[in-house]
Amino acid sequence: MPKRGAAPLDGELLQGTLDMLVLKTLMLGPAHGHTVAHAIEQRSDEVLQVEYGSLYPALHRLEDRGWIASFWGTSENNRRARYYRLTPAGRKQLVRQESRWDALVQAVNRIVKPATE
Repeated sequence: MPKRGAAPLDGELLQGTLDMLVLKTLMLGPAHGHTVAHAIEQRSDEVLQVEYGSLYPALHRLEDRGWIASFWGTSENNRRARYYRLTPAGRKQLVRQESRWDALVQAVNRIVKPATE
C-alpha cells in the first residue's frame, strides 16, 4: 500500500495489516473490491494505496478462512460485481486483530518515544 507519489511501502507493512484493514472496512457493510480499496485510501487520507494485486489475494484468503463471505450483486455503475461481507467469525477475528494491533503500537511507541523523566 504505497503512498501516492512516494516510494512504495510494500514489504514495510506488517503482515496481516491489510487483512485487518479489509475486515475493518467491511464492518461498515458489504462492499466490492474497488469500494474496499477506495475506502481504505480515503480513510487513511490517501496515505495508503491498496494495490489490487494485494487486495484480491487478501479477499480470497479472508474468505477461505471464513472471516468474510462473497455474493454477486450490481455495482453503482450497474455492473455485475462480487461483493464481500463480514461474517460473525470475521467480527471476532477483527476484535482479536485490533487488540494485537493496539499492543504492538504501544510496544513500538515505548521504544520509539520513550517517556522522559
